[in-house]
Amino acid sequence: MDVIGVIPARFGSSRFQGKVLADILGKPMIQHVWERSKQAKLLDDLVIACDDEKVARAAEGFGAKVVFTAKAHSCGTDRIAEVINPIDVNIVINIQGDEPLVHPAMIDNVASELLGNKDVYMVTLMKKIESADEVSSPNVVKVITDKDGFAIYFSRSAIPYHRSESADEPAPVYYKHIGLYGYTKDFIFTYKNIPKSKLELAEKLEQLRVLEHGLRIKVLETRFDTVGVDRFEDIAKVERLLREGL
Repeated sequence: MDVIGVIPARFGSSRFQGKVLADILGKPMIQHVWERSKQAKLLDDLVIACDDEKVARAAEGFGAKVVFTAKAHSCGTDRIAEVINPIDVNIVINIQGDEPLVHPAMIDNVASELLGNKDVYMVTLMKKIESADEVSSPNVVKVITDKDGFAIYFSRSAIPYHRSESADEPAPVYYKHIGLYGYTKDFIFTYKNIPKSKLELAEKLEQLRVLEHGLRIKVLETRFDTVGVDRFEDIAKVERLLREGL
């Protein structure tokens, strides 16, 4: 198998318990994620990795393939590693279970980069920021890249910092990090075994451990945006965007 998509769906959440089953326009959130992911052309298989019977029943009810994983996992990467360990697959796409607006083209773009470039082992996405509020928000992760499209840094702060006070010098372009990841199967286990880093702990951004240990993340630009559901209040925004056909 070339490419598998895995949707980690942990029932527990410190800010929004059971959010993967939250009702969004008559469907559980995880169903929106799964239905959109199923439209990706490059996925050979798609599974939901869950740790709770309620999530499993809901997922099986709308036809998804479900794999149970240990409750003890501290992050989605560990959950994915458990799922793919016995599977003969080359590339794994980590699709966030709380991103009901994920676009199938995002998944295909990430998979295509890994299929076509043997020197790349981890890929993610970025979207140009259009709103000044998003630039300043610590809830919107920003990313900067080098000339070849590899990540230099991810931060909750506005990067790069715009120091110039000259009206003639344009402000920099800011990019939002979209938390969809692709990896080679081998790299999943490398990533899993890297110890947590100082930068990761400071920013609370797991991907920083990769950069801090001298490894590279390819970042592709996408025109599609997503809205992560972190709190109950986020559902209203997602429903509005879904009604608008996003």
